[in-house]
Amino acid sequence: MSGVRTETTGGTLVVTLDRPRARNAVDAEVALGIAAAVDRLESDPALRVGVLTGAEGTFCAGMDLKAAARGEQVTVPGKGFAGLVEARTAKPLIAAVEGHALGGGFELALACDLVVAAEGARFALPEVRRGLIAGGGGVVRLPRRIPHHLAMELLLTGRTVTAARARELGVVNRLTPDGGALPAALELAEEIAANAPLALAAVKRTVRLADGAPESEAFAAQAAEVGALLRSADFAEGVRAFAEKRAPEWSGR
Repeated sequence: MSGVRTETTGGTLVVTLDRPRARNAVDAEVALGIAAAVDRLESDPALRVGVLTGAEGTFCAGMDLKAAARGEQVTVPGKGFAGLVEARTAKPLIAAVEGHALGGGFELALACDLVVAAEGARFALPEVRRGLIAGGGGVVRLPRRIPHHLAMELLLTGRTVTAARARELGVVNRLTPDGGALPAALELAEEIAANAPLALAAVKRTVRLADGAPESEAFAAQAAEVGALLRSADFAEGVRAFAEKRAPEWSGR
């Protein structure tokens, strides 16, 4: 779909926002393209991890205001802004950030499970400077990712921060030289994809449920996930592979 490119490398689906003249801002086509890519990632058992990035040195400048003014829908039912921020994905997602991740672009990164950023990357949620709030998940997720007062500073000022500062805050997992975000994200994706797919999905479900849930509910949900995994073919394969000193061959069952 125009505005979004996808390609596979091993078990990883790379999703590239491809509107460089618009700094990869999200219009209707981009939103639908990301939603379709997420559906492909979730439905294809050969794909284990997704990497989201932007073309030509920019991650995403957020919502395309001109497109929005034309009445274009930049949200997708059931998946939210850009077809991602409210999606309940089972497979891990990594953001590979070069250049600007502003507004909705930062929110796309926050919707991912891990963030790799180049040293020249910049992050901001500037919506308050335009009379809005970061309604694509920024005001919900950022205070859960970093300490409350630091999140409030970014949300209330709209200030831009460097990739190095984002890493200090705990938003960025890995920092790379400029141009290195995607290769580093693919390396991380390969490491994750080597693990059992059922276990990866169970991690995501448990973390999601435990966020804000009473501790007793969180432990009950965790116990249910562990019980299911103990009965899985993948767990049996993992034990055999360990005993036989070889790499496991996961079936996803």
